[in-house]
Amino acid sequence: MFLTRLGYGIIYFLDLIYEILKATFDVAFNGIMRQNIDPVVVEIEIVLERPVSQTILANSISLTPGTLSVDLDSENNIIKVAAISPRSKEDIIPFEPYIKKMLE
Repeated sequence: MFLTRLGYGIIYFLDLIYEILKATFDVAFNGIMRQNIDPVVVEIEIVLERPVSQTILANSISLTPGTLSVDLDSENNIIKVAAISPRSKEDIIPFEPYIKKMLE
């Protein structure tokens, strides 16, 4: 059980680093070329139940360039995210399944 959670923690960390690097290049390219900049605030329903899991997800979103966690409603499992351009839920929070398997 512990080793499984540790494994998902390592996968989460590696995926977070990958997403940060990918978003950095995306934001830099879009900023230089001045395209795809259309700021939006989206409400995303999350499947995480524990407050610590939700907080880790919100912090992970804020660490990724081009996105910022604006509000976290723990009771209704909704997170508001400000993004530099419209994106799908999978593009904004690709690491949610790893956090779920790691902490819940």
